[in-house]
Amino acid sequence: MSNHNDDHWLVRPSTIRKLWWGFSAVLALTVLAQLVWYVKGYFTVDGWLGFGAVYGFLSCLLMVLFAKGLGYLLKRPRDYYAERDVDA
Repeated sequence: MSNHNDDHWLVRPSTIRKLWWGFSAVLALTVLAQLVWYVKGYFTVDGWLGFGAVYGFLSCLLMVLFAKGLGYLLKRPRDYYAERDVDA
């Protein structure tokens, strides 16, 4: 039986919690930096505060949902290869 102290540091719940807080702070600072440095967008909407963060999040979400849908479309039954072996 594995001891909790023997776990790799990246799988410890305390480390995961600290990483979430740290990455969230970096992302928030990145969005807030737009208050200090003016961003002139090519279109009107891409100059809004936090547009890049929202656009990136929604793009990633759509890619994940598309991949899940594609996975359901291309999925084979569990016994797909077993049926071929029986016929041979």
